[in-house]
Amino acid sequence: MAEINFIDLKQLLIKNCMLRVSPDEIREDTPLFGPESLGLDSIDALQMTVAIERDYGIAIKDPDVARQAFRSLSALKEWLQTELEKTPKGT
Repeated sequence: MAEINFIDLKQLLIKNCMLRVSPDEIREDTPLFGPESLGLDSIDALQMTVAIERDYGIAIKDPDVARQAFRSLSALKEWLQTELEKTPKGT
């Protein structure tokens, strides 16, 4: 199982949400949505959901799970790592 790293997640955010920032400008604890955040919106959430399913093979079907996973880059990394650990090898 591959280790999830912040650099890959930052690139995923920048690419799929068309952010005009460098990876160094995205802090791991910065909220992705809401006040004091990167300013993502519902379209960005959809883009990220699709990108995660494409790149990691993990579907986010529950809106409550998505809200928790997309709180920050740290939350997303932790959630992805947990989900990947649950997935049996070869699936």
